[in-house]
Amino acid sequence: MRGLATPIKVDAEAARDTGAQKPVSESIVCGLTVAVEMAAIVATSALAYSIWLVRAPGIAWTDYVVVTLFGALVAANLFHVARAYRFEVLTQAGESLKRMTVAWSSVAMALVAISFFTKSSEDYSRTWSVLWFATAWTSLAVIRVTLYLKSQTWIKEGRLTRSVAIVGDGPVVHRLLDHLRLQSGSGVRIVGVFNETGRDGGRTAVRSLDTLLELARRQPVDTIIIALPPAEETRILDVIERLKPLPVDIRLCPGPISFHLDRAEVSHLTGLPLLNVLDRPLTDWQSVVKKIEDRVLAVLILLAIAPLFPIIAALIKLDSPGPVLFRQKRYGFNNQLIDVFKFRTMHDAARDEKAEQLTLRNDPRVTRVGAFLRKFSLDELPQFFNVLRGEMSIVGPRPHAISAKAAGTLYDEAVRDYAARHRVKPGITGWAQVNGWRGETETLEQIRQRVEHDLAYIDNWSLRLDLTIIFRTVIGGFTGKNAF
Repeated sequence: MRGLATPIKVDAEAARDTGAQKPVSESIVCGLTVAVEMAAIVATSALAYSIWLVRAPGIAWTDYVVVTLFGALVAANLFHVARAYRFEVLTQAGESLKRMTVAWSSVAMALVAISFFTKSSEDYSRTWSVLWFATAWTSLAVIRVTLYLKSQTWIKEGRLTRSVAIVGDGPVVHRLLDHLRLQSGSGVRIVGVFNETGRDGGRTAVRSLDTLLELARRQPVDTIIIALPPAEETRILDVIERLKPLPVDIRLCPGPISFHLDRAEVSHLTGLPLLNVLDRPLTDWQSVVKKIEDRVLAVLILLAIAPLFPIIAALIKLDSPGPVLFRQKRYGFNNQLIDVFKFRTMHDAARDEKAEQLTLRNDPRVTRVGAFLRKFSLDELPQFFNVLRGEMSIVGPRPHAISAKAAGTLYDEAVRDYAARHRVKPGITGWAQVNGWRGETETLEQIRQRVEHDLAYIDNWSLRLDLTIIFRTVIGGFTGKNAF
């Protein structure tokens, strides 16, 4: 491995600097940011009230207090959903402002929608609302820019740098060193490699545990990583016992598997620490936001497109005999089968309920009206009823028929991670579709790209991403060369 022949030396400059400033606590900074921003939201509401309404006759200030506190509560949760309070986000000005703006705009839209549907919009001053939303956004922007500038100062002072010592020997240590060296901009400084004997076969400069115990009392050491094979349980426990007196974070690197886990964290079950390998997507508040998004948008869209339904139904009936709607078994959440609704686009006698034969361009089974509906994806409109039934989402991986194939191979046989796309509800539109991966699957690469985009959507879900996909679907996703 490149660079392993170079001995690792202890940072002598840091060892002498015992009077260095204390490192910044990321969790404390994030917690204080939450408190300050919520206080700013409340304070700007009071400011807007004092500017516009304090002298207005007959205004009950208590009603505005209720709305303000509710707005602050919604904001706190949506900011967390948007991951706007992650330390790595707060230290990036552009990303921090973008996430804050999206979250606060969502709060504003939610409050406006609630006041509209509860018919209380006339009870509150619109001018006050605009003043509050604008001054709150300005205050939040100032807070985040200030925090970003402060973080740059902390970086220059070295207060965001973590001093890391590694305990172990063998290939795991070598691979860990390579990994940390590649992350040179992450603020990690390696102070040395240590083990019980002080030897590592000559490939890495290693010091003894006694040296580490002495060094950690003379210079700041933030984290000690124990990089020993899990099979050496007794040895690991002995090392932990020797390191316990040190005021440092002690972490365990459980062998080569650590390098294949993406940001794994630890959780506890009945007091037992467990390594999180994969999290269930869309849980807690994310699930709540997703359900609200689906129900509200499905109702609004169905109300808007309702006049199209009788027209399409009449055209289908006039064009060919058979039912207006077509139901097809497709895989839904957790690989369960659901009945997906569509407008019938094929001749009734040629229906293929299991999709054993994919639809091709100029397919003779498709009716004239069906071809038109497919071209503009109008045959998918009844699936908004699937959304209301809780079987589908507006945005998600497209549901596939049980016998769908790519290049003659069933989808789940063509792609190893295919079933992982069923960890969320299927959608009417999705990340794969707006990126051009729709229509027939003549090659294995086409289905692999679909699955890759679907899994990327699941791993990176956010309300902003859903709204982006919906917007891209509206302006161009309903049509295209692959829509037939």
